[in-house]
Parts: sequence; structure tokens; C-alpha cells
Amino acid sequence: MLEEMRISGLGVIGEAVLELSPGLTVVSGETGAGKTMIVQGLGLLTGGRADSGLVRPGSSRAVVEGRVVVAQDHPGARRAAEAGADVDEDALLLARTVTAEGRSRAHVGGRSVPASVLAEIADSLIAVHGQSEAQRLLRPAEQRLALDRYAGDALAGPTALYRKRYPELGRIRAALAELTERARERAAEAELLRVGLAEVERVAPVAGEDVALDAEMSRLGHAETLVAAAAGGHAALVVDDASDGPGARGAVDLVVAARRAVAGAAGLDPELTALAGRLDEVGVLLADVAGDLASYAAGVEADPRRMSAAQDRKAELTALSRAHATDIDGVLEWADRAGRRLLELDSDGDRIGELAADHEALRVELGALAARMSDARSAAAAAFGRAVATELTGLAMPRARVEAVVTQRDAPDGLPVGDRLVAYGPTGVDEVELRLTPHPGAPPRPLHKGASGGELSRVMLAVEVVLAADATTSTLVFDEVDAGVGGRAAVEVGRRLAILSRTHQVICITHLPQVAAFADRHLVVTKADDGTVTRSGVVTLDDAGRVRELSRMLAGLDESALARGHAEELLAAAARAKSEPAPSV
Repeated sequence: MLEEMRISGLGVIGEAVLELSPGLTVVSGETGAGKTMIVQGLGLLTGGRADSGLVRPGSSRAVVEGRVVVAQDHPGARRAAEAGADVDEDALLLARTVTAEGRSRAHVGGRSVPASVLAEIADSLIAVHGQSEAQRLLRPAEQRLALDRYAGDALAGPTALYRKRYPELGRIRAALAELTERARERAAEAELLRVGLAEVERVAPVAGEDVALDAEMSRLGHAETLVAAAAGGHAALVVDDASDGPGARGAVDLVVAARRAVAGAAGLDPELTALAGRLDEVGVLLADVAGDLASYAAGVEADPRRMSAAQDRKAELTALSRAHATDIDGVLEWADRAGRRLLELDSDGDRIGELAADHEALRVELGALAARMSDARSAAAAAFGRAVATELTGLAMPRARVEAVVTQRDAPDGLPVGDRLVAYGPTGVDEVELRLTPHPGAPPRPLHKGASGGELSRVMLAVEVVLAADATTSTLVFDEVDAGVGGRAAVEVGRRLAILSRTHQVICITHLPQVAAFADRHLVVTKADDGTVTRSGVVTLDDAGRVRELSRMLAGLDESALARGHAEELLAAAARAKSEPAPSV
């Protein structure tokens, strides 16, 4: 419930405070007194578009503040807490500032927030209905929303499941499209990979083979030099008596002689014993090296055929390396990656089949949910139309009839619903249209074609009354929704607003005394001599003040005895009507 609203620097309002209460609060005043600015202020407070033109000339900014009584577990209070706002035990402070330069700031519970967050929070607390809001009822989406609210839990269940699964259909369809559209590109990529892998398989390289071949070819190309070097080394280490003659000694013989010379006295000194041991090690090492040199020299041979084979193999490996711009180890790494990629590409066909099956299964599932949603909407449509028509009877449209027509459009790529393929979207497959028959004999016509301004206002009010029982919004604001009506219809509009105020806080800006008579609290907006509304310009009327204001609204003269009598009669009639039980809807 909106407990209080403060406005400063907005249009003709210099500064004003509106103290509000439960029930029906009526705001009246002379034309141009600033009633519209109150609605503009409420619009700003609920996150509406900021316009520097709203700032009062001479003021640097316009400020609107509101104190809303709200339970801690209310969705608006929870969203405010998520935004970091300070939420009192029973109240939430909302504020909006617009500068003369057009900059806007929003605050919730003392915390600066984006205007969109303010709108999200305020939307669950305050609903503003005016002539422009009545025009919204002309939109098919708004008509569907009204019917969905009325359908309640019967529709909420399948709708929640549908909305949860619906995005998955789009993701599957996008994946299918991507795979299908790129099928040719992927096939070309797979063919290139197969050719490359076939060449690698034909050559069958081994890791490090190119390096090993380079070493082997170098050995084969320099066989004579290598044999001579090994033989020379061997000869220096080991003497061949047959070739070197008696008495010749090599390095091995010399080390053996040195070992013998030292060994004779080694027992006399531990240090010399250690040196003798080292000579033993050197002798063994030289003997091993001599043996290896002999084996190496015996194993190296100039083999032209092996050289030719090695050169051919090297040419194959070189061509393969050049094709992939890397060495043989890099080629093998590419082949490993290419093999995995080819498996992935080859599995695309299977993936397309799986996705197509998933897509079809999900279409069937969504079609079944959409059918349940359609059944729920169709079942609610007749009762909704009757309920709205009942309200219109009380709003001086006794012979009017409203139909909520639920239809679907065929589409070749739609959801299977029954034996049809039906166009669909995030809200299901239904199109909802409210049609008004103003009197018997007239054809039912869509609201945007068949309703006058006054009729549309009453239809909107009737819809609000019908939906009031399930509404979470605690405050409803009506800006001259009684425009275009008068007489008995005006009285019934007031009575319906009074009924609505039994479950909601209702604030109504009106110029009709028949509506104002039903108020639980009546505020009047008056201008000062300089044409502005000041703090004292918004007054809560007592009983005598209400009679004077209703007299002015009736006759333009607040001291007219006739008007005063009529005003008192209106107030008495309204009091009697308010004491009656609310009609069932």
C-alpha cells in the first residue's frame, strides 16, 4: 500500500504531500490544477520514462518520493533486498529524481538503482491505469495476459513446463542448422584429412627417424675415413706384434707396465695403493675402448645399396615434412589430431540424426503441453467473458457481451497439436482476442474496432475487477478511467471502484462527482495565486469539505444550495451502496 507520496518541482507542483490510506482515495480539482502531475509523479515512481520537460520552470530538478507498506515476503520486497536496498519491517522507500538537463536517478530503500530495477520492483506494488493504459488492452498480448491471469493454476502448470522446455527447442534447431549448413564444408575438410592421413600411413614414419637417417647417411658416406680413424685409435692403444714388430708398446701396454711398477711398493703406503687402483681402472677402460674401436671399424662398410635406400627413405620423409611444414615428430602429432578430428566429422551424420530425433520428440512434447494450455485457456475464456459481461452490466452496459476468442494459426513448421501443425511461440500456440458485442444484434468485433473511448474504459475497469482477487499488486491507480461516461454509468464506475478497494488500495483521479462520492478519502488539488501547487495545495477533505467539492464538481458552484443538496444525496447513496455486499463474479 502506498502510504505517502511527496512531489517537488514537477510541472505546476512546487511541493506537495499526498497522505494516502487503504480503501478508495479520490483526487479531484479544477482543470489544470495539477492532478495530471500526480499521475506523472506516480509514473516516475514506477520507473516510467524521465523527461526534462516535466521539471517545473525555475527548478533544478523534480523529485518524487513514495513510502510503500509491504510485507517482507512480498516479491517486490525480495527484489528490493536483492538490489541491496534497506527494507524496513513494513515499509520500502522509493524515489526518482529528474534534473532540468534530463538526467535521472532512481533509489530504492536508500540505494541507487537503475530505473529498470525500480520499475521491476514498483510493478509488483503499484499499477497505474489511465487512458493510455486502457489502450494497452487493445493489444493481443495484453488480452492474452488478462485471460492467462484469470485461468490461474489450471494454466500455470503446463505453462511453466512449456516455458522451461521451449528454449531447448531453439538450441536444438540452431545446432541442426549449423551442422546442416556446414555439411559440405565439413565433408571437404574430412576428405583433406583422409588424404593427408593416407599419405602418412603410406610413408609410416617413426618418431626420430629423420634424425637417425641423417646420422646413418653420414656414416655411409664417410666409411673409409671412419674406419681409418677407428683403426688408428685402436693401433695407438693396442700393439699388433705382426705389424708393429717386437718391442713395440701401445697405451694399454704402457698402463700395464705402470701398474706393475707401482704395485711392487703399493703395500708400503696407502696413498700409493690408491694410485695403483686407479691405474687398474684406466687399464680396464683403455682395453674396453680398444675393443669398441675394433668392433666399430669392423662394422663400418661402404654399402652403396644401403646408401641408396637411405636416400630414398630420406626423400619420402622430407616430402612429408614439407607438406606439413614441420619435422617428422610434428607430422606424427598432426596425424594424431587429424585422426580425432576425422572421427568427430564422421560422427556428424550420426549427430544430425540424433538431433533430428531430439527435435521431433521435443516438438511432440511441446505440442502436448501447448494443447493443455489451449484447453485451459478455452475453458477459462467462456467464464472470463461472462464475468466481464457481468461487470459491464453494473457499469451501465447491461446488454453488452464480451468474448475471449482463442484461436491458432496453421504453419507447416509448427507444433503438432491434434491433427494440425500450429504456429507457436514462447507463450504457446494460442492467439487471444477480446471481442465486444455492445448490444444484441450487433456483430462481435475486436476491441480496437468496436469500442468507443468510454466503452474501452469500462471494459478495462471490468477486467480489473474480475482479476482483482488474484492480483499481487496492492495499489491500483486510475487516471480518469471514467472519461466518456456519465450519469448512471458514472455512479456504477464509482461503485465498482469501491468494490475493488475492498481488496486493494485504489487511487482514482476523477472529474466526476458520482465517482468521488464513493471515496473513503477525498483529496483536492488547488493552485496558489501564482498558478503553482504548494504544500498547502493538496488538502484532505472532511465531510463538509466533500459536500463543497462535490457541489463544485456538479455545478461549478460550491455554494449552490441545489448543488449541495445533490452532493449530499450522492454521498448518502454512495454510503448505502458501499454497505451492500459485493456481487459475486
